[in-house]
Amino acid sequence: MKYYIVIAAHNEQEFIGLTLDSLLSQTLLPSKIVVVNDNSSDQTGNIVTAYAAKHPFITLVEKVSDPIHMPGSKVIKAFNTGAKTLDNNYDVLVKLDADLILPKHYFETIARHFNSDATLGMAGGFAYIEKNGDWILENLTNKDHIRGAFKAYRKEAYQQMGGLVEAMGWDTADELICQYNGWKIKTDASLHIKHLKPTGANYNPAAQYKQGEAFYTLGYGTLLTVIASLKLAVNKKNIRLFWDYMGGFYRAKSAKTPQLVTAAQGAFIRKLRWRKIREKVFKI
Repeated sequence: MKYYIVIAAHNEQEFIGLTLDSLLSQTLLPSKIVVVNDNSSDQTGNIVTAYAAKHPFITLVEKVSDPIHMPGSKVIKAFNTGAKTLDNNYDVLVKLDADLILPKHYFETIARHFNSDATLGMAGGFAYIEKNGDWILENLTNKDHIRGAFKAYRKEAYQQMGGLVEAMGWDTADELICQYNGWKIKTDASLHIKHLKPTGANYNPAAQYKQGEAFYTLGYGTLLTVIASLKLAVNKKNIRLFWDYMGGFYRAKSAKTPQLVTAAQGAFIRKLRWRKIREKVFKI
């Protein structure tokens, strides 16, 4: 399996070296690593430049953007900037965050999954965060969801869904559209990825309604949004987030915000979500 990696990095001098070291230690090495230095004001670019001088398959791409972090749009704009620099000579395209340590066999295992199932469109492991000296599961989503920090896409599946959308909810839209197109999603619980900076650590308060807006643009509808918002607020141990999410949903609905999915894809998504809820409730 020939794979390319794109990493979006904004002020990641503390972690980018650790991430690159973990990639250079892989039992199956990447063919290309592109790091997009997204308007960093620290030493991120210099650190990556030093790695690139020693490893020709590492490339630094500079990008100027708004320094304010907005979930979804900023990181995917940076990712898309990096992806545009790549040729088409790969089997799998990988999106990584700049604050990860992956096990040495990570991509060897991912390759095995892709090679053993021609219908597999996406694959990934599980995020673990450090708490009181222990590494514990960062349990924010369903076990069948691949976290946005580490997505691996089969080239055909990635191209069929038209790449990644530059909006909050992109890392759910990609999986749902992938499944709509007939591809499978694989999560491997044996792959423990150390997530050095917990999710949401640098979110701007202005983005508090974005999750609810994402539920609307994914075509969830009101009742599914209530269920999803409540679950996410409970997982984050902050019930006030439920009202933020619902507020974002109704704001997007009132403004008739453009959908991220087609009507047919939205109907598929609602049917899929209700089926998964029934499976969990009734254990069928």
